[in-house]
Amino acid sequence: MSDIISYENVLPIAPLKIAALEGCLDLARGVDDYLVRFRESTNQKLQGTPDFQGYHEDSYIIRSACPRFGTGEAKGILYDSVRGVDLFIMADVLNHSLSYTVCGHKNYMSPDDHYQDLKRIISATNGKAHRINVIMPFLYEGRQHKRSQRESLDCAFALQELVDMGVTNIITFDAHDPRVCNAVPLYGFDSFNPPYQFIKGLLKAEPDLKIDKEHLMVISPDEGAMERAVYFAGVLGVDMGMFYKRRDYSVVVRGKNPIVAHEFLGDALSGKDVIIIDDMISSGESMLDVARQIRERGAKRVFVCATFGLYTDGLDKFDEYYEQGYISRVVTTNLNYRSPSLLAKPYYVEANMTKFLAAIIDCINHDVSTEHVNDPTERIHGLLERIEQSY
Repeated sequence: MSDIISYENVLPIAPLKIAALEGCLDLARGVDDYLVRFRESTNQKLQGTPDFQGYHEDSYIIRSACPRFGTGEAKGILYDSVRGVDLFIMADVLNHSLSYTVCGHKNYMSPDDHYQDLKRIISATNGKAHRINVIMPFLYEGRQHKRSQRESLDCAFALQELVDMGVTNIITFDAHDPRVCNAVPLYGFDSFNPPYQFIKGLLKAEPDLKIDKEHLMVISPDEGAMERAVYFAGVLGVDMGMFYKRRDYSVVVRGKNPIVAHEFLGDALSGKDVIIIDDMISSGESMLDVARQIRERGAKRVFVCATFGLYTDGLDKFDEYYEQGYISRVVTTNLNYRSPSLLAKPYYVEANMTKFLAAIIDCINHDVSTEHVNDPTERIHGLLERIEQSY
């Protein structure tokens, strides 16, 4: 199956434009390059006709900014017209490398800051865009998706706030709980997953990886990742196991009940390579503990795959576990900011999502179903067949 879908003679809903917040500009430029390539040989005969005005461009990115006053207050600015366009606004709420000055003091941007800038750019459209789509790879406040005590429902409120501002579609990746879309049931909400990019990146880094029941197993690090692990194991044709977290519910540390132990459910791991799959690596503490236990149970190598790598406690523990042989590779996507130090690590593998995201945007702009870009099963099987034929 080709990664590029042809939309010959298919009308776009409106001219495509991308407004990328500063923290997401690198990803947006990569996506833009693919969109230009996708369209350079499509609908050439219709170039210049009114219905395809703006279809073929050297770039679809428009200029935007969120400059700040000395107090830290900000405003959103669009330097190019968005009247009548299908606007995709891209925001990486996890980019902590950016900073601004508050009364002379340096302040690094938090997810709250990025979310406010997103709303500023939406506001700057002044209602002139034909349609507004928000691409937020890591869903803002996605982990605060349910209420278990007297606490705020930040993610649901944010989604409602965006649609109230005129957003029609919200595109995200591997939402912590996709059921949060129930907060905006009459609007577009799509959560895409990267299993194809995981296995493609891992096989490129580890060409000797054997994908069969005798040599490989997929592990869920907790109950919440079960669905991902079940799919991944099923499409690869291997067995799966899981750990469950035993917590001390009488104590709260940093807003959570601390984990007392990880208990394993599954077949013997001795001599097998193991893939641990989850939606994110936060501090990495529980993921690394699972990796250590897997190796102590006799696993050959441990590969960690997560859509988002946050590394909130730094990389020292990952370095230590790599040196001790507990982990062999850590695979995360390029959907959020990654520090130069992470990119230089010998164990780090990138699952590149740029082409996939470009295909999603192209599909939505043509107002056709995303079904053909959202099902990775056929692509994974095709990849495995090509590898098998090369042996």
